[in-house]
Amino acid sequence: MQTPYLVAAIIAALTGLAHSVLGEILIFRHLRNGSLVPALDALPLRERNVRIIWATWHLATLFGWAFAGVLLQLALGHPMSASLVTGAIVFAYLGGAVLVLVGTKGRHPGWVALTAVAALTASGAA
Repeated sequence: MQTPYLVAAIIAALTGLAHSVLGEILIFRHLRNGSLVPALDALPLRERNVRIIWATWHLATLFGWAFAGVLLQLALGHPMSASLVTGAIVFAYLGGAVLVLVGTKGRHPGWVALTAVAALTASGAA
């Protein structure tokens, strides 16, 4: 057991959780009109700006969790295999693609690029 990696993994996972939860409580709940994705203007931002900020906010959490997974595997002494690294990358990018797709109703092209990275990474690992 590699304790520094384990502690780092726990901190990364908890930081991601706190980031998303506190963002929802302190920022996005005020911009929500009963829907999952905030849809109210926050001057000078328009609704579409708020929606992509929401998606990007939670994208940071997903990326943090992907790194936490890699750190956990290092902590447990598992060899750093290509499948482990590619799995973390696919998780982060595919999850991000879903966030941007849902968050912007498909209007922001970032979801296409994120999906492409996930698909190409997954196909390269096969």
